[in-house]
Amino acid sequence: MPTSRSRRSPLPAVAAAAALLFPLAACSSSSGSGASGDAQRLRVVMAFPPAQAMSPYGDDAVTLSRLAVVEGLTTLDRNGAAQPALAASWKQENPTTWTFTLRDALFQDGAKVDADAVVRSLTAAAKASPLPRVLSDTTLKATATGGNTVRIVTGKADPLLPQRLANPSLTILSAGAYENGKVNPAGHATGPFTLTDVKGAVAATLERNDGYWGDKAKAPGVDVTFAADGTARANALRTKAVDVAEYVPISQASLLGDSYVHAFPSARTNGLSLNTRHGVFADPAMRAAAREAIDSKALVDGVYEGRADTARGLLGPGVPWAADKRTAPSGRVRAASRAEVEGTKEIVLATYTNRPELPEAATLVQQQLEKRGFTVKQVVRDYAQMEADALAGTYDAFIQARNTLLDTADPLSYLASDFTCDGSFNISQLCDERVDAAVDKAGSLTGTDARHAAEMTAEAAVLGADALVPLVHERFVQGYDDARVEGVALDPMERTLITADTRVG
Repeated sequence: MPTSRSRRSPLPAVAAAAALLFPLAACSSSSGSGASGDAQRLRVVMAFPPAQAMSPYGDDAVTLSRLAVVEGLTTLDRNGAAQPALAASWKQENPTTWTFTLRDALFQDGAKVDADAVVRSLTAAAKASPLPRVLSDTTLKATATGGNTVRIVTGKADPLLPQRLANPSLTILSAGAYENGKVNPAGHATGPFTLTDVKGAVAATLERNDGYWGDKAKAPGVDVTFAADGTARANALRTKAVDVAEYVPISQASLLGDSYVHAFPSARTNGLSLNTRHGVFADPAMRAAAREAIDSKALVDGVYEGRADTARGLLGPGVPWAADKRTAPSGRVRAASRAEVEGTKEIVLATYTNRPELPEAATLVQQQLEKRGFTVKQVVRDYAQMEADALAGTYDAFIQARNTLLDTADPLSYLASDFTCDGSFNISQLCDERVDAAVDKAGSLTGTDARHAAEMTAEAAVLGADALVPLVHERFVQGYDDARVEGVALDPMERTLITADTRVG
């Protein structure tokens, strides 16, 4: 297993990678920096270049949200509860019908935020192809019931609708965004910053939205560069080519130093999914043996350099209510002995390269499994080349980093998609009536505490079946100089980064 030192880039490479970003950052930061007294433009490097020309219906929607460009009817607090955004208030009329009352606000192009605009945006999202993931398990129909009131009817009872409407893919845009069958949020959203220019997958420019309904942005604008290479992002921060670097790799954190590194619990759990339907791990005793083989602390110390949390369950510290409601795993069987394990065939352990720590984690997990008697073959490729095989049950074991609050800020959608018989992302191939019953019960509950309790019952059943062995709970690492930069959002749900309060001091 490589040591921490061997994973770090030498300093000459550091400077070279930073130089790739510096010209863009330097050129863009000079424009408009004096537009507001002493206020400086922010220079930010993001990890994921635009993949769908900033369409709100794919992953680019999260980038727009993290840059404070777009907003929905609601937003989320740190506990995942819905709070007012473009909707000032809402009321549930019956299990499938809600009424939302809009606040007085303007789009960045000067048009009024009204009920017709909300209906247009939500209808377009519901008809988008591919359909936004947040709508994969529900349908909704919006109608205007007044100039500033909207009725939304769901196909089935959806107690999470207010949280669902905070998803960046359900952003509200003006009529000008919808032309020639395409959706362009540039200049047509409502956030504190306006997207004014996009240079392909290389850079973007934001300007302060002086007509914003809330507190105005403290920075006059944001100059954004995109760099998929994590070392390049860290190096740009180190050389002061940028003010904020998104997702600093663990291997670079120690080189940057504590004043630049801000790690915080995330809602992302890295887990070992075991194929419960085919192969060696169709036997629950073998799954139990694999679970007993895993040493989470060794992964935290050896791979994540202490910048992760040891495994506690499906939901980690980034889901703050989970610890108090957690119950012991139920229904576990006796683990197979080493002698029994040694008589089994070779297992295929797979993971992907897109997250730099995962291949190294796979190497350590392989060693731990082999120590228990398993014979292991590794497969490591780009995620796009592996997803179909993983979902088809091709691998015996699959290591993935999964955001448990991705779509609705509640783990219900994660539990349903990953662990129920009809789940659309069921890599473990699990079909367990106890899990399905607990997830169904949670989905029927309108009370938050009761729903969370049912979700933890489902967690206990999943862990009892050893369908997934939690490895570590990731911490996100965002980079900025805390002596110079203020107001960066450290959000475990990955929805926010730059806010109206972010500025260079």
